[in-house]
Amino acid sequence: MTEPFRDPSLSPRERVRDLVARLTTEEKIGLLHQYQRPVPRLGIGPFRTGTEALHGLAWLGPATVFPQAIGLASTWDPDLVRRVGAATAAEVLAFHTKDPAGAGRNVWAPVVNPLRDPRWGRNEEGYSEDPWLTGVMAVAYARGLAGDDPDRLDTAPTLKHFLAYNNETDRCTSSSHLPPRVLHEYELPAFLPALRDGSAVAVMPSYNLVNGRPAHLSPLINEVLRAAAPDELMVVSDAMAPGNLVDPQHYHADHATAYAHALRAGVDSFTQDDDRAEATLGHLRDALARGLLTEADLDRAVTHILSVRTRLGEFDPGLPLRVGTDVVNCPAHQALARTAARRSMVLLKNDGLLPLCAPRRVAVIGQLADTLMEDWYSGTLPYAVTARTGLAERTETVFCEGVDRIALRTDEGYLTAGAEGTPLTLTPAPGFGPVAESAAFDLFDWGGAWALRAVVNGRYVSETEDGHLTNDQPGPNGWEVRQTFRWQPDPGGTGVLQHLATGRYVAVGEGGVVTLTPDADAAAVFTVDVLRSGAAEAAAVAATAEVAIVVAGDHPLVNGRETEDRADLDLPAAQEEVLRAVRAANPATVLVLSSGYPFGVVWADEHVPAILWSAHGGQEYGRALAEVLFGDADPAGRLTQTWYRSAAELPDLFDYDIIANDATYLYYLGSPLYPFGHGLSYTTFDYADPRVHVDGDRVAVEVSVANTGDRFGEEVVQCYTHQRVSRVKQPLRKLQGFARVALEPGETRRVRVEFPVAALAVWDVTRSRFVVEDAPRTVHLGRSAKDLRVCAPLQVPGEAIGPRAAARIQAADNDEYHGVVLCAAAKESGDAVRATESAAWVAFLDVDFSARPEQAVLSVNAAEAGRLTLRVDNPIGGPVVGTAEVAASADRFDFTEVRVPVAGLSQRRDLYVVFETAGTALAWVDLS
Repeated sequence: MTEPFRDPSLSPRERVRDLVARLTTEEKIGLLHQYQRPVPRLGIGPFRTGTEALHGLAWLGPATVFPQAIGLASTWDPDLVRRVGAATAAEVLAFHTKDPAGAGRNVWAPVVNPLRDPRWGRNEEGYSEDPWLTGVMAVAYARGLAGDDPDRLDTAPTLKHFLAYNNETDRCTSSSHLPPRVLHEYELPAFLPALRDGSAVAVMPSYNLVNGRPAHLSPLINEVLRAAAPDELMVVSDAMAPGNLVDPQHYHADHATAYAHALRAGVDSFTQDDDRAEATLGHLRDALARGLLTEADLDRAVTHILSVRTRLGEFDPGLPLRVGTDVVNCPAHQALARTAARRSMVLLKNDGLLPLCAPRRVAVIGQLADTLMEDWYSGTLPYAVTARTGLAERTETVFCEGVDRIALRTDEGYLTAGAEGTPLTLTPAPGFGPVAESAAFDLFDWGGAWALRAVVNGRYVSETEDGHLTNDQPGPNGWEVRQTFRWQPDPGGTGVLQHLATGRYVAVGEGGVVTLTPDADAAAVFTVDVLRSGAAEAAAVAATAEVAIVVAGDHPLVNGRETEDRADLDLPAAQEEVLRAVRAANPATVLVLSSGYPFGVVWADEHVPAILWSAHGGQEYGRALAEVLFGDADPAGRLTQTWYRSAAELPDLFDYDIIANDATYLYYLGSPLYPFGHGLSYTTFDYADPRVHVDGDRVAVEVSVANTGDRFGEEVVQCYTHQRVSRVKQPLRKLQGFARVALEPGETRRVRVEFPVAALAVWDVTRSRFVVEDAPRTVHLGRSAKDLRVCAPLQVPGEAIGPRAAARIQAADNDEYHGVVLCAAAKESGDAVRATESAAWVAFLDVDFSARPEQAVLSVNAAEAGRLTLRVDNPIGGPVVGTAEVAASADRFDFTEVRVPVAGLSQRRDLYVVFETAGTALAWVDLS
């Protein structure tokens, strides 16, 4: 008789219930690690979470490499993104068929963190700074990964990384300050669509803390994420994150306690210590023995895990799902990669130089002109069509890498490499005459990071395990990049080289062998002899061609990546120098940017006739680029985040309150270099006759769009709304929808965009729910957030937000603040605010004091004795209505109630709680 858990005619819930009931306690514990243990007596095999599939299958060998995630989103084409997800899933299944243990079917993709700050090292992994657009792309990619069968998953997509994660600097110890409106209006809307759609069936919490509590312990996992998912949701920890709860976060004193709290908070699978599960399982056994966990806690977590495995068909009778390996990098996937790369390209500027009109000779120049980059979550390129290759298939080209060739000289000799990649040495200077080839290096400046390629064998200089340097690597690579250095000049023009991965300095040891030392004073002092100027050579080559194309950008493993944020938005100085030299030599210059994030290319925007951007585009990048440059296809991409002029326009990297800081296109008051939604076409479009219809809970917007140019073109019609009056600060404009329309010259078409009335709601902190306010609104339609062509009024039924009740006001639900951050009010749940400076304050506007309260009760905590002052009307100089003396607390979670008399409160007033002492925290105030 078939066990019920193997009976496909039963519901997944019934099957899982039966299977859980058959498991022993030890067998349940064995399922709670990333490497889940088999249960041989039931015929259940091992299972591993975590196959990387962000833009194609990664880390397992050659597979189709699609554009980076930010590039896929730049297509503004959800159907295309879904097809890329489906192709990726097919290749995952093919690898799984070949190696079930090595290629699991739980895929860790997509990344749905909104791209709040372009300096984030992992910017390339996300989709957009707009949460709604992020959600649209997440649903598309996750649906492709999961498949369309409602009863059987192809793969099990996992959303990353929950929550408020946009900094690599101190990412395991920093806390993201997340007020309620930012949480509900900005962060959660990026995560919830794919969960509600059922296309994502798992979530990974992030390394950081949120409001002082580790994200892996967030009550939102169970309260919000699981409530949104129609089926059981599996939650997997990020790598080594469970151990962080003890050190370096020091949130719990020991691992058994930490792991018990994580499991109860909603983490089901512990990604800790790679495939060495025993320590983790031991901590969970200890937690169970100490009463920190119950059998019911284990059952819940195991149910979540086995529900996903059941939906993957693992326990169905018959042969497992098999896909032939010939699907990997098949012609259809190659064509899809080319389409995705082509449609992801964004034309930032064009003074008429593009499209190219059959030039006889094109100069292809730059560090990225004849190479394709793999990022940390890329697959292995099965082949590479570079910009140079793609253009050479269309016309005659001449190539220049545009890098300086240098020698590094000390008073004793030259840094020298061997053809066999042996350790570098210092050899005596040859005196007058040419420098030997063995002492020549090509210098790649990636923006504060140098990579040195030895001319003698074309390999890059890298650190060895014994602390020497050798020239034996194909380029910067790996999790810990060992091939990059920082040049630290001194006033005399000489300088030292610091190895970035170790922080040690290049020195010369016994026998002239080059080593690394931690002692800066022992570093070798070098003079850089420029043997050949990359800029000068590039200019000379550019002058010989009709058109010069400079391909510039980032190296995804060097300047901005996981574990490393960018400090600025500048194009690397050496690449900027090459661009300027080429532009001076040939006015017909095109800048092609290939990067996972925006650059502040202000000079280029002012001086270069045409600028085209794309993310790193995968294996077919070069052919896709040629198709766009030569006009075979209209540039179809649009920016999904704001391009600022410089980092000076950005708030602090660690400040997540986009509303208070006027951040992202939603609130940014300045003039960006290129706005959200920007992207030019080779033709022109006109918008006319906008109309708005409200039908129940839906808004429909229509507009006529005409192609007024002489070429075919695709337009992305973007629909934004603006609420003109509100109780709270409103976005300047908010994307509500978009539609793609392809038009022949002279063609006009009526375009329709729909969105729910609920999309107009704001989070009302006075009642902790969404509210559509009764207020005038405008609908805008156009080509970007700054290029809005037509508008129309929008009237929808709404409600007024009345005065705030004086009873139990949560401090986190303040309307305005100064000098405070959100913190945890208790270990497991609840937020409070803590002053980071004296005279900090929080405001609660329009409070109803008609009952004329005579007493206030405050829940407070203080690092040292302090005082809270209650004022009305103004935090500085406003009438004082009460003063609370606060005693020092035993620990940061020791909140106590303080009762103080108040006087002079009546009618509706703005209440300010002023923190006279830094370190004082407030959870709530009650004036009922």
